[in-house]
Amino acid sequence: MSEGLEGVVAARTVLSDVDGQNGRLVIRGYALDELAGRVSFEDVAHLLFDGFFEAGPADFRPALGAARARVFAEVAALDEGLAGRDPVEAVRALVARLPDGDDLATALALVAAPAVFTPAVLRVRAGLAPVAPDPALSHAADVLRMLRGAPASDAEAEALDTYLVTVCDHGLNASTFAARVVASTWAGLTSSVLAGLSALKGPLHGGAPGPVIEMLDAIGTAANARPWIETALDRGDRLMGFGHRIYRVRDPRADALKRAVRRLAETTNTAPGRLALAEGVEAAALAILRQRKPDRPLDTNVEFYTALLLEALGLPPAAFTCVFAMGRVAGWIAHAREQRLGGKLIRPQSVYVGPLPRAAA
Repeated sequence: MSEGLEGVVAARTVLSDVDGQNGRLVIRGYALDELAGRVSFEDVAHLLFDGFFEAGPADFRPALGAARARVFAEVAALDEGLAGRDPVEAVRALVARLPDGDDLATALALVAAPAVFTPAVLRVRAGLAPVAPDPALSHAADVLRMLRGAPASDAEAEALDTYLVTVCDHGLNASTFAARVVASTWAGLTSSVLAGLSALKGPLHGGAPGPVIEMLDAIGTAANARPWIETALDRGDRLMGFGHRIYRVRDPRADALKRAVRRLAETTNTAPGRLALAEGVEAAALAILRQRKPDRPLDTNVEFYTALLLEALGLPPAAFTCVFAMGRVAGWIAHAREQRLGGKLIRPQSVYVGPLPRAAA
């Protein structure tokens, strides 16, 4: 028996390979460095979907733009009561309104949904009217425009696009496994996406970037990083943004996002002091962790620079998980289709450790 299915191989996949020993992530034959900052999210979604649907459009950008326009109709159901819930809960409720199909049109609608619903939820929470999509824009540029009610700069759209590509798929993580379990029952894609989104809501999987911001705010200056971190570790606190269950070396997604944050800071002069603080905290944390836990590899993970990038784009920490879902939804859908087309019903065994029935007198 393996608690938490640690080390158990549960699926064969062509979608992604996570090499934790060497710090490498491969997505459909491409190293992450070949995709992040080089290929658009639309193209990566197309790559993930390849072979799992009947022939679709050669160019995903207009198809995904049209899907954003279609799903915006569901925003009419967003009242103040729903918008007042946790953003993930509000977005999940709106996603649940979509038909539970298995075709490419359903898949495109589900990729579009978090991108459309998240800005709408945030605007209604702020007392503003939702902004309808512009199908002519790129996916990332339209997300920022719907959030702000004004166009984003090319550098900002590129930064968000890089993030969406970076988090689009990552092996058989908790949310992706949840999506595959549901798909193995032959439920529709909407059901699988809702399962993935629900798993992502848990703090052990998708909730860590927000606390990174809280940590940086508490530290305040790079000079205060070492004493703050030492005190936190003395209390037994978990250091947010460091360590990963799979990676024994540096998370390659952290490097991709650090480059994206630096480009954004250099291009737009967005919070250069914040980046300097983050780099100071990172350097101090890694030095302390190496000293305190020399036998346990704890390096920077994807959440650390995710927090910096999304904050620089004006997204509140309460919505970070929703933005993660904007990228990961493409992976959930591809895994769901792969499971449906070639996998079996997922039904593991359990070991009963409860009381046995008493023998009859």
